Amino acid sequence: MSPDVHNHRSLSVVVDHAHEIDAALGGAIETLQRTAVANPCCGILVTREAAGQYTVAHDTSVPFGVTQQRLA
Repeated sequence: MSPDVHNHRSLSVVVDHAHEIDAALGGAIETLQRTAVANPCCGILVTREAAGQYTVAHDTSVPFGVTQQRLA
């Protein structure tokens, strides 16, 4: 029997204009939602790193099926 291995991915999102944020983050979240279905171990955390810079990642502190936001 093989160990339970999960591939926790993260994506960087960088935008130049505020009107681009929703579409860019939405696309990154959708990508990670598709991969999370294959290994339902955690939710998605969106972190604002700086103005126009975000990290969207699988995170074990977030329950599966939930997306949370935080500031770095």
